[in-house]
Amino acid sequence: MEKLKIGISSCLLGNKVRYDGNHKFDHFITETLGRIFQYVPFCPEVGSGLPIPRETMHLVGDPSFPHLLTTRTQIDLTERLIRYTETTLNSISSENLSGFIFKSKSPSCGLFDTLVITTPNDGTVKRGTGLFAAAFTKKFPFIPVTDEKQLQDLPLREKFIEQVFAFSKCQDLKQ
Repeated sequence: MEKLKIGISSCLLGNKVRYDGNHKFDHFITETLGRIFQYVPFCPEVGSGLPIPRETMHLVGDPSFPHLLTTRTQIDLTERLIRYTETTLNSISSENLSGFIFKSKSPSCGLFDTLVITTPNDGTVKRGTGLFAAAFTKKFPFIPVTDEKQLQDLPLREKFIEQVFAFSKCQDLKQ
């Protein structure tokens, strides 16, 4: 049986692409799910030309349309990441992805739990979605998505795997 293609945040595979030069290797994702999925890694921050290591970043403003700023120097990297994201998402269709596993809390890849500073003066925060993850789910609303934290919860894990296989079958029927 051919493995289904799944997009994934590159750091979860052990690639040292994070801001601090480290990774977030996830044994379950790599070793267990890796037996049934073929991973297509993405790191929007590195893909957009940011170095490793790099200054930490955070999202600021309206959680629906936040800006990506470096923490110390306050450089706005929003347009840079959006350009990469648009180019990448336009080419992703050819990958025939059946799902995507994002890195939680990331300003680019976080799905549900990325902190967005809504009021910089007093540090008020809300939960939002990383820029790449938000654009991905908008462009591909039917592709199943999750993050490494949700995969630790058995019912959510099973649901994601079922959705991936169901999505793949539907795609096969369309061809």
